[in-house]
Amino acid sequence: MDRSRLAPVVEAGRSGLARLAAASTPARRTMARLGAELARAALVGEVVEEARAADSARGGRDSMYGDAYFGVGRDPSGNRQGHSGYATYDRVSSNADIAAYLLWRNFRARRTLDVGCATGFLVEALRDLGLDAHGCDVSPYAVEHAAPGALGYVRLGDLGSGLPYDDGEFDLVSALEILEHLPPDLVPGALSELRRVCGGVVYATIPSFGHNSSGPDGHFEGKVRPERLAHYQSLGESYEGPVPPEDLAVDTEGQPVEGHLAIASFGWWTARFSEAGFDRWADVERRLYADIAPAGLARFWNLYVFAVPDAPIELAAPRHPERSLRELGLVHPLIEHAASEAAAAEDG
Repeated sequence: MDRSRLAPVVEAGRSGLARLAAASTPARRTMARLGAELARAALVGEVVEEARAADSARGGRDSMYGDAYFGVGRDPSGNRQGHSGYATYDRVSSNADIAAYLLWRNFRARRTLDVGCATGFLVEALRDLGLDAHGCDVSPYAVEHAAPGALGYVRLGDLGSGLPYDDGEFDLVSALEILEHLPPDLVPGALSELRRVCGGVVYATIPSFGHNSSGPDGHFEGKVRPERLAHYQSLGESYEGPVPPEDLAVDTEGQPVEGHLAIASFGWWTARFSEAGFDRWADVERRLYADIAPAGLARFWNLYVFAVPDAPIELAAPRHPERSLRELGLVHPLIEHAASEAAAAEDG
């Protein structure tokens, strides 16, 4: 096609649109909205194409983090029958809204990245709260099936091969139940990549055991084989791990439970983050544990807050510290159940 012959037509159309925009405020707003939607549609197409290309490169082979991992074809009653992954996976069951309110309240971040975001429920929830939230995941299935509010903001990304973002691009990076999926020898490289893209704070939840300086201690139950549990419980605080592969708990298919490969102590993880150039903010962690206590999650979310050395402490200035997450607008069954129990106790 001879583009030179189309140039006058394109120019005439552009000029006509410019005149219409100059003459009508509603038309100008509509054009701006349409332009934004077209740009987002193009981005959605790009990330979906990227996910499909990655899936094709695998030869269509099922990966651990394919559709079955996210509950497709499983019993929706909630009984996973010993399999890893989810019986059902949605915004409520993922506790995404609790995590979103926790991060929004406790960090003054504007641009965020959720590494290992799955289908992006946390990205969607953070965007609902007004943050410029993005996410990445190693699963092509998850990226292609991103939640509606995250579609276009979730990309393929692998900590091992490098994330598709610039140095220091995000002032808050989250990694929720992700790092334990890596073999221990790959953890240092992954943390270096987190350090590269983080310009402020990393919030991580990592199944851990042993003493915790900011909240409930960790435990071995569900992390090691039942027949080895007593042995590990007898080792005392000097043992930091990681637990060797042959002692990791396995599912009914003989694979490590949930794909967990790096099971170690709070001290071990803290040391690895320190080697990657992070400082641990235990005081901020204590505040976060207090926020999730009403939902009964403090024992299950082994959480960490790590900051780059020059991160301003103001980045962790809480919004409305005198109010609970529920009072700030969080609606979630765990929160509502706790509120009902508290009200019943007062009435009793």
